[in-house]
Amino acid sequence: MADTAMRDSGLSEPEGSHPPGGDPLERAVWRLRSRACWDDAAALLAPRAETEPEPALRRARVLIERCMFTASGWEAAADALRSAEALADDDETRGAAACERGSLAYASTLFGVRDRADEARSALGRAAALLRPGSPTRPLLDFRRGLIAQHLSRNPAGASAAFQRAHAGATAHGHRLLLSSTWRHVAAMAEEDGRLAEARHGFAESLRIREELGYLIGIAPALASLAEVEPDADEAARLREEARRLVHLLGGVPSWLAKRLEETAAE
Repeated sequence: MADTAMRDSGLSEPEGSHPPGGDPLERAVWRLRSRACWDDAAALLAPRAETEPEPALRRARVLIERCMFTASGWEAAADALRSAEALADDDETRGAAACERGSLAYASTLFGVRDRADEARSALGRAAALLRPGSPTRPLLDFRRGLIAQHLSRNPAGASAAFQRAHAGATAHGHRLLLSSTWRHVAAMAEEDGRLAEARHGFAESLRIREELGYLIGIAPALASLAEVEPDADEAARLREEARRLVHLLGGVPSWLAKRLEETAAE
């Protein structure tokens, strides 16, 4: 997989997650996730995840997110997802769990762990059948279908349409972190088409949202992507150096970005 594809693949995104409201547990989980402390976040959710569908699903999402950032922890994520699927008790939670299965299968395929592209498509199709039209999970489903269209099916038109639906849905539901991801992927497609001013705008919007949310783990990828379309060489170097500093601060994650930044620095 080419570095550019890995940069824009969405593997470093928690996609549908967004900062919690007034629930102290969810606030604590968010703080840990945003600082790459996925094991600690999953441990906080574990007691409730044994018997309650929503905490079980959130725990699975946390561990799938770790896979996306570190390319490790696949078995733990799969176990958590199976537990969440077993506890799902209505179409909304079953559909959301199917959406997570599609995400895990997609990540496994893109990272070259195992080709699970058919499973990813099947799971997202099942999610589409289960989720009602106004479901808050629909924008995330559209986003992930866009990822598959873009990176597995090589269908830019289908990907663009899916990302636009996800963008509109994320805006309507107030899912700001997902909105940062849709900005990022619309920008990546603009970059591929040579529309660099549009790409810079999208990457800048993605970065702005992540900084406002305090989503530390997602800031370095946004900085690195913006650097790729920055015409001023000094500013591009500054953005990459800031991304490198954050990756080092977080212990070398995202792992795929750490490798790419090292290669850039050596050039």
